[in-house]
Amino acid sequence: MQISAEKYSNVVVAGAIYDLITTSGFATPWTFAVVHKYIGMVYPLPPFEPMHVMFANLLGSVVVIWAFFRIRNPKPALGLFDSISRTLCLTWELYYVIAVHGSPVVWFYAAFEFLFGVLEGYGYWSLQKNQESVS
Repeated sequence: MQISAEKYSNVVVAGAIYDLITTSGFATPWTFAVVHKYIGMVYPLPPFEPMHVMFANLLGSVVVIWAFFRIRNPKPALGLFDSISRTLCLTWELYYVIAVHGSPVVWFYAAFEFLFGVLEGYGYWSLQKNQESVS
């Protein structure tokens, strides 16, 4: 199945919107407190120390900026890089839930990392094959 550049851009934007929705709550100490509270209602979480919150905020801020960048500029190369970063995130999420027996809530995030990682990775490959066959 081949994909057009427009459809691939839509996949990149959809992944970015998902990232924006799911990580914006981690970007500030105040929103993180709310996210931590609600996730803790699903699965008990330990209290976070200030250093943990700072790292959550730093990572949340970076992902929010990365998401805005891809929404405004959904170029194929950004989709490829996002697919690679999703593979890394998925790896650490799986390590966390399998090896460390962490919160099963992470399976939700891992499923979407896998989905968008495959869509963006395969989409990029398909788009390149499509462009090669036209040349």
